[in-house]
Amino acid sequence: MDEEGKRRMAQFRFGVIHDLIGDRKLKRGERKKLLLEKSSCIWDIPGSERSFISASTILSWVRKYEKGGRRIESLYPDGRSDRGRPRALDEETILSLVELRKQLKGASLPVVLREARLKKILHPGIKVHPATVYRLFKQRGLLKRDETPLDRRRFEAELPNDIWQSDCMHGPRILVDGKERKAYLFAFLDDMSRLICHAEFFCNERVENYIAALRAALAKRGLPRKLYVDNGPAFRSHLLAHATASLGIALIHSTPYQPQGRGKIERFFRTLRMQFLSACPEGLPLEKLNEALNRWIDDYNGAVHSSTRQTPLNRYLKHAHLLREAPKDLHDYFRLQTTRKVDRDRTVSLGGMIYEAPIPLIDKKITLRYHQDDPARIEAFHEGLSHGMLVPLDMNINCRVRREHSIVKLLPRNDSPEPQTDPPKYTGGKLFGEVDHEL
Repeated sequence: MDEEGKRRMAQFRFGVIHDLIGDRKLKRGERKKLLLEKSSCIWDIPGSERSFISASTILSWVRKYEKGGRRIESLYPDGRSDRGRPRALDEETILSLVELRKQLKGASLPVVLREARLKKILHPGIKVHPATVYRLFKQRGLLKRDETPLDRRRFEAELPNDIWQSDCMHGPRILVDGKERKAYLFAFLDDMSRLICHAEFFCNERVENYIAALRAALAKRGLPRKLYVDNGPAFRSHLLAHATASLGIALIHSTPYQPQGRGKIERFFRTLRMQFLSACPEGLPLEKLNEALNRWIDDYNGAVHSSTRQTPLNRYLKHAHLLREAPKDLHDYFRLQTTRKVDRDRTVSLGGMIYEAPIPLIDKKITLRYHQDDPARIEAFHEGLSHGMLVPLDMNINCRVRREHSIVKLLPRNDSPEPQTDPPKYTGGKLFGEVDHEL
């Protein structure tokens, strides 16, 4: 598995165990209940045809995460020891067949079996009699045509920053460079207090704008335990998933085409349209629109909410001592990542520019973390360890640099005995006229 695959698997594992880690103590029996629920779920495991995770596997991930200092890298998968061995029909395969049957409710049994083989749920080497699958579906009640109503219930987080709901709303027309364009609003709402942690209009709904809004919310209100979002492109970014997992935030996506789970943020958007946008003139510059929005949100957070009978700000600050502060280097958690191999002349290329890497990284694959708008700050990582920032290549300076073998040839010969000293260490060369006596 390559580096990208390992990162995706680590993000998935964190999403599974996030309820079982952290400083909050679980009530008696709550841990066992969570394990039972998670081990009974159907999971979409990245890079795997399996869909079932046992309780013992989940606990092993928890131990690895705690033992690894709660770092996302500790959840990277190890190499498989059973590669190439055939797998028999087991509970995981059964659960995959059950899930496929739920997706193909009106299909006949032969159609389900054909789809199962096309999707590699049933491998060519596995022989399954149709009667066996029929009995399985009958036992699970999957042959009935009547649809069971969905179990939807109202919920509210226990503490502030337990859950943030976030979504995007199409806004009014704005003026950009003398032309009218549509604005898009990204907003973050604390589930327990109904506090608007941050809201901001942008010219488009790209992921970089959502991340900018999220960083502003985290800097102002701290880190939530869960971030509940839609399934739009801005919320499905691997950069967002990796950054939130590294910050200890579980990124949860709602079921497609079912906005009922995000009812609080949808209700806020309706209030914003009625109270703010209805009185806001069209064609404002983006800056003026956001200034007016910030003033309105301050009033909203200070007004009594109809559901809680408290102001969102007072309800949020009542438990302020439990909030997690965002790290000082929050900006660096949202860096892009890519993999490069260092050439023998110590160089790597990125974005059309060439950089020099440290000597120990020659001929090795490294991970580069960087901001697209800041090419001067590119950090190199190898096997999880940072090797500092890369330096842009300057061939004119390298032309005047003295290498270690040049220093030996050009130093004047001295036959007089001198005290023994440690040989000089090679540091990449020195410019002519500079001699470092501390080598």
